[in-house]
Amino acid sequence: MTSEETRATRSETDAHAPDPATTDRILGGAHHDPHSVLGAHPHVDGTVVRVLRPHAVSVAVLLNGDRAQASELTKVHDAGLFSGLVPGSGGDYRLLVTYGDGAGGTTEQTVDDPYRWLPTLGDMDLHLIGEGRHERLWDVLGAHVRDYDTPSGTVAGTSFAVWAPNARGVRVTGDFDGWAGWALPMRSLGGSGVWELFVPGVGVGDRYKFRILGPDGRWRDKADPMAFATEIPPQTASVVTRDVHEWGDDEWMADRARRRPHAEPMSVYEMHLGSWVPGLDYREIAERLVAYLDTTGFTHVELLPVAEHPFGGSWGYQVTSYFAPTSRFGTPDDFRYFVDRLHRAGYGVIVDWVPAHFPRDEWALARFDGTACYEHADPRRGEQPDWGTLVFDFGRNEVRNFLVANALYWLESFHIDGLRVDAVASMLYLDYSRADGQWLPNVHGGRENLDAVAFLQEMNATVYREHPGVVTIAEESTAWPGVTRPTYMGGLGFGLKWNMGWMHDTLDYTGRDPIHRSYHHNQMTFSLMYAFSENYVLPISHDEVVHGKGSLWTRMPGDDWNRAAGVRALLAYMWAHPGKQLLFMGGEFGQPREWSEQRSLDWHLQSDDPLHGGITTLVGDLNRTYRAQSALWSRDTTPDGFAWIDANDAQGNVFSFLRHGVDAEGRATVLACVANFSGAPREDYRVGLPFAGNWTEVVNTDASAYGGSGVGNLGRVAGEQVMWHGQPASAVLRLPPSGVLWLVPEETGGPVLSAPAQETAPVATVPSPLPPAAVPDEPEDTDVEAPVTPDDDLRVPAAPVDVVDPGPDDTEDGPDTAPVSTSVAPAPGTVGARAVRTGSFVNGSSGTGASDTGTTADD
Repeated sequence: MTSEETRATRSETDAHAPDPATTDRILGGAHHDPHSVLGAHPHVDGTVVRVLRPHAVSVAVLLNGDRAQASELTKVHDAGLFSGLVPGSGGDYRLLVTYGDGAGGTTEQTVDDPYRWLPTLGDMDLHLIGEGRHERLWDVLGAHVRDYDTPSGTVAGTSFAVWAPNARGVRVTGDFDGWAGWALPMRSLGGSGVWELFVPGVGVGDRYKFRILGPDGRWRDKADPMAFATEIPPQTASVVTRDVHEWGDDEWMADRARRRPHAEPMSVYEMHLGSWVPGLDYREIAERLVAYLDTTGFTHVELLPVAEHPFGGSWGYQVTSYFAPTSRFGTPDDFRYFVDRLHRAGYGVIVDWVPAHFPRDEWALARFDGTACYEHADPRRGEQPDWGTLVFDFGRNEVRNFLVANALYWLESFHIDGLRVDAVASMLYLDYSRADGQWLPNVHGGRENLDAVAFLQEMNATVYREHPGVVTIAEESTAWPGVTRPTYMGGLGFGLKWNMGWMHDTLDYTGRDPIHRSYHHNQMTFSLMYAFSENYVLPISHDEVVHGKGSLWTRMPGDDWNRAAGVRALLAYMWAHPGKQLLFMGGEFGQPREWSEQRSLDWHLQSDDPLHGGITTLVGDLNRTYRAQSALWSRDTTPDGFAWIDANDAQGNVFSFLRHGVDAEGRATVLACVANFSGAPREDYRVGLPFAGNWTEVVNTDASAYGGSGVGNLGRVAGEQVMWHGQPASAVLRLPPSGVLWLVPEETGGPVLSAPAQETAPVATVPSPLPPAAVPDEPEDTDVEAPVTPDDDLRVPAAPVDVVDPGPDDTEDGPDTAPVSTSVAPAPGTVGARAVRTGSFVNGSSGTGASDTGTTADD
């Protein structure tokens, strides 16, 4: 050993440098507990302080933050490891770090030492994480801005914590270390799999990732699974943020806790934020959306997934950051403003939630610590062949905890009113989209994913316990029993379920030429065979206006007038059918073009074309009348809320039924719906009614105000003591062509929305949320005053005692879809006649009525 080497060794010894093996592990990033080496450590002669500061020229310890009490440390490794013995107990010290300035000089920084701080997670946190029962997981994992008071002043920084159970080492890197990626190794907290570090000086807006050393010896840069904010895609870093939004929806939240969604009015406007009106942020969308909902009258909006996702073409269904609203439209607080603004205006917000699968992006959840961490390790369970994605390991405690906590996070942190759970069928079946031999049976040899069932039950039970008044909705397309049955009865515990069977049958029927519909009459009646086996939502969703299916408008047969009439009739029938309603954006004005996430809706049609503007006017009237008539929703989930008047008029293509309910005072209410899908008016059509007297025509979809021909009953019909259709009374009606009538007893009637026959008044238009300048080559003046304003007094509270109320844990569970109904083929050689407009009547039928079953897979 040379004299120079001897002096260096003595210097390192005097500086109390770690042994070479420990140094290699620290610098190599494979030390499970860097705090045991770095930071301050008691010594008989004072305190040993070790600091890792790459590129530093020198480091000194300032006792109590006082430069007069500086103790210089020795550089014991060229990688930037400094060590030395300082007097006293160390106490509240700071580091004076000197760097070269690149011009032959130096600069100094006074900083705090990350390795002198205790863990930010306690033993109870770690125990609950291991058990999979930490329901507020977001409070302890992820990045949290923290402030600590010390004798030398306040220390501000950010704590980082991440679950990486099989990692050999984890570092946090970001703007604060120049993305060097080796200055800030994290410590492993026992056997929990959690790695943690508090980094002083890191604050809101700083970008970061975790650099993880896997068992295979490979480093991977990963976004934070618990990130609360992200960069704007295609950038992929996580972003430190802090919630500072001041909520103004206290009244809404207090009222929500008393609600029973299944027994209250719910009509949902489904929307994709990016293409509703492109170019807006969360706050701008909120303002325009509130004004639009005031016109159209929906009670809720449902957003296609807003959790961060890298590929816009996935519509949000391939999530990479489950705890972060997409940064495409602003910050998390901007999204909080969006929800807050809608709540203060009286509208609920539901978001699509995707716990079924996640994408394979290397920087996200896939093989997070170098192993199958979030996904199931066996590809027969861990891969989704349809979408090329990975499936969560629902049987792993920490993964189940991650998802349950995520559901709670959206409800609590963003005041979301409901979660529509995507692709439930793919979760429930181990053989979903898999051929024989490509799936792994459960412990009983069956095809049911028992881990997924347990997860969904836990999620629903926890959500309803912690947030009464919210709703969970299952998109489930099979005959799984008990989807909305309470968990204590073995059900999955959802509040509502999409009725995919109703949707397929109804769209197939209404898409046919009227001359052929009589052969498919049972498609419209079949849904009532199972309508009360579950608590249903009737969805005409985004899935039905993409992938070559066309739009709701183009599915209707005939010319434009008949298509508009068909859309109006379908919507009125849908609003009267048992179940809640969901309509994808554009359907409320008969958007002709198939939807694309890359372009705006054709808003100009509302003002340019009376047929399209008339559909919007009708939707507003339907929604307001729906809310005013408790018969349409107060007994939505029980058989006593519905009764056929006549389900057998296949030859006439007419359906008539009663809806029964109770009002706020517990009094019985009733509404009669008569739907004529024949395409021609029906004169002197007698319909049975439960009692005689005058009945008000509260909805007539053929009213001229909607672009119809004006065939109706002048707003009132007289019920006579003439038995008909098994009812003690009846009335003679004029049924409009491709039209639907809603009738209520006069003493409980609402505004007369029908127009007299032969009336030719112009159709009123509605204000568009799209400013004229945003539509190239379209007429500039698209903002016209709305003909109808919402009446908050029409919001009728649910009945107190007479309505069966399962409650969050008492929902009725059943198959995700009813069995597909069979249809009789049309007679050979039948041809649809050309529709002829004669005054205010439509004679014959139109179009060829090509059918489209609209079968869809989960997103």
